[in-house]
Amino acid sequence: MIKVAIVGATGYGGQELIKLLLRHPKVEITQLVSQSNKNKSIGEAFPYFKNLIDQKFVSLDLARISKKADLVFLSLPHKSAMNIAGKLLKKGMRVIDFSADFRLKNKSLYKLWYGIDHPNDDLLASAIYGLPEFYRSKIKKATLIANPGCYPTAALLSILPALNEGLINSEDIIIDAKTGASGAGRMPSDALHFPECNESITAYRVGTHQHIPEIEQELSFFAKRDVEAVFMPHLIPMNRGILSTSYCKLKAGISLKEMRAFYAEFYKKEPFVRVLKKNMFPQTRNVSGLNFCDIGIHVDENSQRLIVVSAIDNLMKGAAGQAVQNMNIMYGIKETMGLI
Repeated sequence: MIKVAIVGATGYGGQELIKLLLRHPKVEITQLVSQSNKNKSIGEAFPYFKNLIDQKFVSLDLARISKKADLVFLSLPHKSAMNIAGKLLKKGMRVIDFSADFRLKNKSLYKLWYGIDHPNDDLLASAIYGLPEFYRSKIKKATLIANPGCYPTAALLSILPALNEGLINSEDIIIDAKTGASGAGRMPSDALHFPECNESITAYRVGTHQHIPEIEQELSFFAKRDVEAVFMPHLIPMNRGILSTSYCKLKAGISLKEMRAFYAEFYKKEPFVRVLKKNMFPQTRNVSGLNFCDIGIHVDENSQRLIVVSAIDNLMKGAAGQAVQNMNIMYGIKETMGLI
């Protein structure tokens, strides 16, 4: 059994992770860490879990965790995991981090986008970006996984196949994406107050969203050159889900039939990517509660643009589900275990 501790277990991602791990036949949850709910039973804090798991939340104690866990999931806000992860690694544990603290390889980019110097920038180089469809071999050997952001997961799974194959122009990529309110986490805010966001769609953090450098980093790696992409996020009045539409300029004439066949072949062995049939496009309701990314393809022959629409559940393939997928790969067990 893989003995697991979850630090930050009361957030949306942490709760979803608990649900997944409770049904995972190879996992034992040994500790649930929450400063705000310490000494409170999980069933008391979240009635959903009553009679499903009989544990109390505890405060963060690295020595105690090291005695009880092989793997630690850090489900903490950005800038909170960077000091904890290194200490856990030194104690011999493996770490999967939900935050952005280890996603960016360039420490100067981290300071630019997150406003502080990274105190453990040596770990930026060794952390593995946890997008299984493209980094599976590295994930197998990893001790520190930077679980990708939800928006980047949806966008990169849409774009990277064509970019890697040299089918699109890396200088002309536009990503238009929409997410439900849970993407902002549980912390209350005016913008997420029900009367403020219900019955309304709004663009937010235009040109300043923290997922921009993460997306551009991965696009640049596969393009083998610096890539600047236009990323436009929107908040829509639903609890969970992301719909991402990517517009890319084709390098040469290629038909819709050829492009669909290419994507279907590229992802045919991937258990969590579903390429839809012609004239079918993803809907967030079809991936809700699931670890799938659904992809729909269109080629606009007039503008010579590839249009790729993807849908994920931001709490599953965009967070907890992908983290469990990464765990399965790290420990050499069936990748779909606990997820399908």
